[in-house]
Amino acid sequence: MKSYQINTINNLHKISVAPMMDCTDKHFRMIIRKISSKALLYTEMIVAQSLIYTDKKERFLDFNSEEHPLSIQFGGDNPKMLEEAAKMAQDWGYDEINFNVGCPSPRVCSGNFGASLMKEPIKVAKCIESLKNNCSLPVTIKHRIGVDEEDSFDKLDSFVKEIANAGADRFTVHARKAILKGLNPKQNRTIPPLKYDVVRKLKKNNPKLIIEINGGFTNIDQCIEALNDLDGVMIGRSAYKYPLRWSEIDQKIYGESTKSKKASEIIFSLVPYIEKHLKNEGKTWDICKHLINLVEGIPNAKVWRNEISTKSIRQELSIDYLSKKASELQKMGF
Repeated sequence: MKSYQINTINNLHKISVAPMMDCTDKHFRMIIRKISSKALLYTEMIVAQSLIYTDKKERFLDFNSEEHPLSIQFGGDNPKMLEEAAKMAQDWGYDEINFNVGCPSPRVCSGNFGASLMKEPIKVAKCIESLKNNCSLPVTIKHRIGVDEEDSFDKLDSFVKEIANAGADRFTVHARKAILKGLNPKQNRTIPPLKYDVVRKLKKNNPKLIIEINGGFTNIDQCIEALNDLDGVMIGRSAYKYPLRWSEIDQKIYGESTKSKKASEIIFSLVPYIEKHLKNEGKTWDICKHLINLVEGIPNAKVWRNEISTKSIRQELSIDYLSKKASELQKMGF
């Protein structure tokens, strides 16, 4: 079992990159960490029950020490299993634990966790208490502004107060409600309208709580504006699809004087990591499926991405070839 030194966290992260299934694995997080040393990163959601019963716990829990600060996100509704998951998260060296009450996936909701749990605040409170009582890490929660027809502000405010009393350290609020019947997860990220005013009102009603906002943020200036009223901003799909658009997070949000990295610099810096991954019988596609998103807005960007993708999928991509393609970017100033 690994044990990393835990970073000091004061529960306040101005910018974080959302947990996204099939996206925010350890390889993507390594890429983002090259872009920002400050943003809080998240694992993909891990179902507590799956973690407890698997004999391959490392597959769920493993991460690179460079990824700190890093939050592990759990899904589930069984306090006993969450108790065990909390102990594992602390032993493994995570910086905090996040509880998922926002995912609208039918598979997740059929298991009675994710967004459907917003309809059961007492059960959620028990889950938060179980996590808090079995580790010394901050325990946070990610949720929606409502679910189906249960979307009044009073219900949302009551839910947050219930969870705050259970000990939640921070609330990440996706400013859309979830529609569990009739919309798929992708539609739930776009069709229900964003209501930033509801999240601002929630913060105003609960000024002592740490409340951050999530949903629809596509640039740093939008985040800076949101931070006038809220404690943090979580960015999602935009960070995954267009990572270099966020290259000035540390400078503009955290006041760092560091220089933003270009795509070629990030690729070159990842070469030792990719080599290590290959020595451990990994595949280049594991990393390159994320890495290709660094290249956009330049001449023949689509051709560059297709070449890397095709060779990666066919397991024909060598480190030398990747370095050559990074050199091409460097010569163009990217």
